[in-house]
Amino acid sequence: MISSEQNEFLTRTGAATPMGDLFRRYWIPALLASELPEADCPPVRVSLLSEKLLAFRDSSGRIGLIGEFCAHRGVSLWFGRNEENGLRCPYHGWKYDVDGRCLEVPSEREDFCKRVHLKSYPVVEKAGVIWAYMGPAEEKPELPSFEWMELPASHVYLSKRWQECNYLQAMEGGIDSSHVSFLHSGDLGRDPMHKGTAGSKYALSTKTVFDVMDSPGGLMIGAKRPAEEGYYYWRLSQWMMPWYTLIPPYKGNALNGHAWVPMDDLNCMAWTMTFHPTRPLTEEERRLMETGHGVHPVLIADGSFRPVANRDNDYLMDREAQKAKIVYSGIKGIAIQDSSLQESMGAIADRTAEHLVSTDKAIVMARAKLRKAALDVRDGGKAPALDAEGQRVRSASFVLPVDQPFRETALEAQQVRIGEPFVAV
Repeated sequence: MISSEQNEFLTRTGAATPMGDLFRRYWIPALLASELPEADCPPVRVSLLSEKLLAFRDSSGRIGLIGEFCAHRGVSLWFGRNEENGLRCPYHGWKYDVDGRCLEVPSEREDFCKRVHLKSYPVVEKAGVIWAYMGPAEEKPELPSFEWMELPASHVYLSKRWQECNYLQAMEGGIDSSHVSFLHSGDLGRDPMHKGTAGSKYALSTKTVFDVMDSPGGLMIGAKRPAEEGYYYWRLSQWMMPWYTLIPPYKGNALNGHAWVPMDDLNCMAWTMTFHPTRPLTEEERRLMETGHGVHPVLIADGSFRPVANRDNDYLMDREAQKAKIVYSGIKGIAIQDSSLQESMGAIADRTAEHLVSTDKAIVMARAKLRKAALDVRDGGKAPALDAEGQRVRSASFVLPVDQPFRETALEAQQVRIGEPFVAV
């Protein structure tokens, strides 16, 4: 367990908090590029690190990420008119550009608007994502260089879902490989994106032992389970600062990753990236992901990115399927299985009451790394893991003889080699 003070430190990410200052040193996935599909399309509300922002694409195709509310009377500019290279407030006609500069105040002298400026953040569109940087200009790093960002669009499928809890407990679920043997056990044998692989069979074992290593990006997490006699099945996960994970793959399928981005202290946006380094994703794979298979959810079609199965309907719990041992928790779909239990902890989990065990080693280490990084930044240091060395890695799964060391194979398997397949069983 940790103290209430430590829990507060790790979970609060607003402006002028240690974790908030740390997170603002990274490029943040703010929204899907498809949310702003064309020039002068409707603006989009964006919540990041407890800030209410608005994104829009102007008449020239430029993207702005600015404060949501008009400087005049505080009207939400989501109601604004996106036209003629600016967003005009419908209340009194004040107009703003993509940099938050006031272009026009119809009732006042022309020079009045020069004194008005909304908060704005630099953005870059790459790999189907609109990335935002919210930190000091002099500390702005290069864009991330994750493998999926460098692949053709045909090789990648992106989704995101609104998760109604703090980012930390969601992210901790992403680096906890031991729960797979329980929570996801039904899907390993039935989901068409997992079933029939050796890995899905071995992952059912509940006898999990962890080997966790520091890495340039964060942590390299090995989870060992029994395989055939004389062999172990290893699942290699990656946790990369500040909130990214890569999930161990199954043979023949694509790689998967997540990002848990704080909207505010009580909500996060869970991004999911499915990608294949050597081939396009098939139409069938895309269809399955769109319908809630693999690690993707089915969403309400209202632009909120809230899953159809959510806390208001008890995640469509099926007690009969649970009783019949078809679905271990009674919740269908890997993504919703995770979010249902993470949200059940409360908006911010009370870590003062937990009892951690050996399978929680990666969680303990990740918390320590986040805390140290935030303290370093607070004291004038640099944020860690901002370069390609920590980002250009892969997850993997493999079988080794019981007397063969894990780490040597893991260090080889995590290497990104352009055009070469990843390691999976």
